[in-house]
Amino acid sequence: QVQLVESGGGLVQDGGSLRLPCAASGRTDSSYTMGWFRQAPGKEREFVAGISWSAGSTNYAASVQGRFTISRDNAKNTVYLQMNSLTPEDTAVYYCAARYGKCVIRTNAGYGYWGQGTQVTVSS
Repeated sequence: QVQLVESGGGLVQDGGSLRLPCAASGRTDSSYTMGWFRQAPGKEREFVAGISWSAGSTNYAASVQGRFTISRDNAKNTVYLQMNSLTPEDTAVYYCAARYGKCVIRTNAGYGYWGQGTQVTVSS
């Protein structure tokens, strides 16, 4: 079992930046892949970014490529999502997710552990 807690959400202006940490606890001694997803009102939850255990592999949604950066500090059991050049279209609840395994995957169903989410609102 892995418990995940996101933080760092809030209100930011168009063009601004935020960094979202996600702290993991519990069974963190095994290799696990981390992902960030988001869900806007009236829309399905979508993949944003993922990172392998070793941080040697990352994957991004096309809509955030070049603006968002995912990273992890395994010593702190924390994964980060650095979000730059935010637009109102990035407004959503952002969720951290974990799965045991080495491969980054982009589907919700592939992740067995989820945080409670943190709201990001970008004003125009």
